Amino acid sequence: MTKNFAKDTFTSPAHIRNFSIIAHIDHGKSTLADRMLQLTGAVDERLMRAQYLDRMDIERERGITIKAQNVRLPWVPKTGAVAGEEIVLHMIDTPGHVDFTYEVSRALEACEGAVLLVDAAQGIEAQTLANLYLAMEKDLEIIPVLNKIDLPAADPDRFALEIAQIIGCEPEEVLRVSGKTGEGVSQLLDKLCEVVPPPVGDADAPPRALIFDSVYDTYRGVVTYVRVFDGKLTPRTKVTMMSTGANYELQEIGIISPEPEACEGLGVGEVGYLITGVKDVRQSKVGDTVTLANGGAEDPLAGYQEPSPMVFSGLYPIDGSDYPVLRDALDKLQLNDAALAYEPETSVALGFGFRCGFLGLLHMEITRDRLQREFGLDLISTAPNVVYRVIAEDGEEYNVTNPSVWPEGKNREVYEPIVKTTIIVPSEFVGTTMELCQSKRGDMQGMDYLSETRVELRYIMPLGEIIFDFFDSLKSRTRGYASLQYEEAGEQISDLVKVDILLQGEAVDAFSAIVHRDHAQHYGNKMTVKLKELIPRQQYEVPIQAAIGSKIISRENIRAIRKDVLSKCYGGDISRKRKLLEKQKEGKKRMKSIGRVDVPQEAFVAALSADTSADKGDKKK
Repeated sequence: MTKNFAKDTFTSPAHIRNFSIIAHIDHGKSTLADRMLQLTGAVDERLMRAQYLDRMDIERERGITIKAQNVRLPWVPKTGAVAGEEIVLHMIDTPGHVDFTYEVSRALEACEGAVLLVDAAQGIEAQTLANLYLAMEKDLEIIPVLNKIDLPAADPDRFALEIAQIIGCEPEEVLRVSGKTGEGVSQLLDKLCEVVPPPVGDADAPPRALIFDSVYDTYRGVVTYVRVFDGKLTPRTKVTMMSTGANYELQEIGIISPEPEACEGLGVGEVGYLITGVKDVRQSKVGDTVTLANGGAEDPLAGYQEPSPMVFSGLYPIDGSDYPVLRDALDKLQLNDAALAYEPETSVALGFGFRCGFLGLLHMEITRDRLQREFGLDLISTAPNVVYRVIAEDGEEYNVTNPSVWPEGKNREVYEPIVKTTIIVPSEFVGTTMELCQSKRGDMQGMDYLSETRVELRYIMPLGEIIFDFFDSLKSRTRGYASLQYEEAGEQISDLVKVDILLQGEAVDAFSAIVHRDHAQHYGNKMTVKLKELIPRQQYEVPIQAAIGSKIISRENIRAIRKDVLSKCYGGDISRKRKLLEKQKEGKKRMKSIGRVDVPQEAFVAALSADTSADKGDKKK
């Protein structure tokens, strides 16, 4: 009988394999993970459900993976050099959407191998390439796999050739599996045990463990997920977080198999969780190194590069008294989502709130949804925008994350962030895709045919043009076949202006936006028409204007509510009627000079909820 390493601790590194599943959205990562859980017996058959590792309701509703999940699996390979020996597999299921690339990069740091999963009916997509390059940068062992070979539209021979050309292997080396039926999954597990190198580390050195994720538990405080690189960690020992210098006692150490289970400790190469009873969410930083408080390691592990937010939006509670709740909620959410950044801000129209930085529109939408679901908050979010660098006429430099801090007067130069964009489309949609990119001020960098029917287009584009409706437009023009991936590429000088929306001559900061001069007229017209429909009629006429500086570029009027002052006039001289109308007009004029426009909360919500969700798809099959 083989030893049950899956539930055992301090497993020999020679019997451990750490790997990640990486792929484009909708290529079946979570479904394949389900089959692995079943085949290895990690989940009881009666407890099994689809997308088992997608724990959040929002993940299950949208059919997308948002958080990387780790799980420990036992497997006895039937073939290869380690056939017949029980191997412990640590699998990390990662998200596929471009907004969650940071989750993928953190997961890869804890692995020695990666399963590159490609849909046998769709082939390599833009995000597949981005994740592949991430894995190659970290020198991981790549195992190419074609999934969904059971689909009628599957063409595994064609796409195996495509994969082989990109990663430099033979088409026969590309494994073929079906996450739905389970075909080929056991051969994949055998291959993982054979080719993924075991973890390397010094078992006798002071312990060093990398924090790659953490969550907040209401009852137990911060739960920290770690990968041990050197030494071993045991319960009831005093540990220190090397970047913050905070010391704690380890109350519990455990593994995820796939539910949390306490164990006697973790050794070299093992992945598990630590509970220290910490309630302060700032003390457990992703990328930090855990070591002993006494006689610990001197040098921390490399950790992670801090992600830089690419899209900013203001989040405000509809009820002002919820501001402290929102602050605590953001603290707890940041623990679980290291890519979220925020700082307090105030708005004349919306009160106290936070300026939040996100990696993309889907990230923004998911964060807002989680705040509303998990913490019961009702929120308004302002229109998303990016960070601009403005050099004023006097030479002073400003970083503008919010239209309200745009410097007044004439500006010498305005820099906007740009991104390298990779778009993969079927060849018949190349023309319409190029036309769309040019309309968004894209600068073409190159074009390659991946195969006879699929083309890779590369553009440099302003990030501000991508964050609104670019993805939706691309999908609709290519009948859903295009895939998009982008990464930061610096900044460029652009002719950008701030468009103010004025109600009765007063600027409403919540509706202001920074746009390219060529698009200013369109934005002004759109907002004035929208607000005319949303703001109720007042006792006097209200002009809604869009302006660049002192120049009005668009205007709509909300007509006044008029009482019929002539109802009592029947017959008689016209001068009497004129006198009554003039008297009413004077009253309206006096009211207008002292009155304020009443903008209901619903109008803010409706006007600011720009329907710009980046990708509501990502349904797994």
